[in-house]
This record gives sequence, C-alpha cells and structure tokens, in this order.
Amino acid sequence: MFFLGKLATTIALAYLADSSCHRPAARHAQTTRRTKARHQPRSRTPVREKKAPEARKNLVEVAGDAGFDTLMAAVKAADLVETFQGPGPFTVFAPTDEAFARLPKDTLEKLLKPKNKQKLADILTYHVISGRVTAEEAFGLKAAVTVQGDALKIRVKQDTLKINDATVTAADVEATNGIIHVIDTVLLPPTE
Repeated sequence: MFFLGKLATTIALAYLADSSCHRPAARHAQTTRRTKARHQPRSRTPVREKKAPEARKNLVEVAGDAGFDTLMAAVKAADLVETFQGPGPFTVFAPTDEAFARLPKDTLEKLLKPKNKQKLADILTYHVISGRVTAEEAFGLKAAVTVQGDALKIRVKQDTLKINDATVTAADVEATNGIIHVIDTVLLPPTE
C-alpha cells in the first residue's frame, strides 16, 4: 500500500510538472475573460483565492464536523479511520449525504455489511488521491491515479470542475493531513 501511494504521488507530481508549462496561457486567458466580464458569474466551483487559515483538524475530524455522516459511517465500516487520520497528505473527493442517497436502493446498506468491507474500501479509496491537490491545480489536470489504483478523469465543463461524472460543489476544505473537495455523486471504480 505504501509503495502504491508513493508511486501515485510520483506520477501525479510528474504530470503536474509536465502540464504546468501549458497552464500560464490558459490561466491568463481565463483571468482576462473574468476581468472583462466581471458582471458574469464566476466558476460554479467555489475556490478560495486567499490563503486558507491553517487547519487544526485531520480529514476525519473535518469531515465529521462538516456533516458527512454517511461518508463517515462508510469510512468506519471499512476500517479506514486510522488511515485518514494518518500523516497523508491526501486529497479526498467527499460525496455528500445526498450523493449517497442517490445510489440504487439497498446498495449502501449492502456495502456497509462486514462481508463487503473490501468492496467498500475500494470504493472509498477511489475517492482519494495521494498528495494534496488544490482545485486550482486540479483545473490543470486531465486525470489522477487514486489510492485504490484506478484513475479519475478530471475535466472542466463551463468553468466547473468535474471528477468523472461528479461536480465539485465546494473546494479546498483544509485539513492538517490533506484537503477535501465536496462532490455531488458517489464515484464508483470501473468494473473489469
């Protein structure tokens, strides 16, 4: 698991370094477009432009305080609490309780059963990237390898950050060991 995390971090950093040379022009165009059209709404993905205050809670504490009840129940059922309290850093795409409620009937109930612990852990770790990736950095990515091992597709659609088919509804929620981006859909790993 440690090796995969280091490998994912290395790949993500290499991709960031490679794609960063293309970002300034796009970033300038985006800034210019926003400057010319101040009356138009900005990105629907809320991104903090000022430096966030230093976080004092880990990912588990922040998610628990923010009301991610279903996500926290799933993290506990999958025995991932200690992992998400660890040093990280991690980037977590956290589905809202409403996102979990949109899963097919009885899906969540089945996943929370002890016999499905590994499947639940795979789904949850598919929501996590090793390393700390802000929304601004994610805007420059096309994909990111998850802790689970499969890649997430990252794109921008109408100035909104999309992770696979999920929309980032709130971004850059700081924690001592990473960052959380709130999404409106539960991400499911590809089936073989």
